[in-house]
Amino acid sequence: MRVSKFTLSNKEKLKSRKSIDRLFEEGKQLSLYPVKQVYIIHKLPEGQKSSLFSVSVPKRNFKRAVDRNKIKRLFREVYRLNCLELKEELTKQEKQIMLMYIYVGREIPDYHELEKKIITLIERTLKRI
Repeated sequence: MRVSKFTLSNKEKLKSRKSIDRLFEEGKQLSLYPVKQVYIIHKLPEGQKSSLFSVSVPKRNFKRAVDRNKIKRLFREVYRLNCLELKEELTKQEKQIMLMYIYVGREIPDYHELEKKIITLIERTLKRI
């Protein structure tokens, strides 16, 4: 059986309303137009993943659910392929990060443009761990 390191499991999704509220109350923000990142880094709870991740695309900017879902899929794919270094560093230091990406642009992003922005934000986050 072949195990891939480039996975984004269901346990890595940030879904808890309580956690999301805490993220916006206490979290730090990084912005790199058209992406805004909100995150909290804390001690790794027993039996949990080192990163919890979520994406938000405002309905105000994209009325059609098809467009919002496409942007979310792009974010998840870019994050899945580029978060390995972040996860390894967090695991090594026994910390957990709760991350939410918010897309504030007004047109559907190009994959490569979005990838550059996310990689830059991940590198900035690594420096703050």
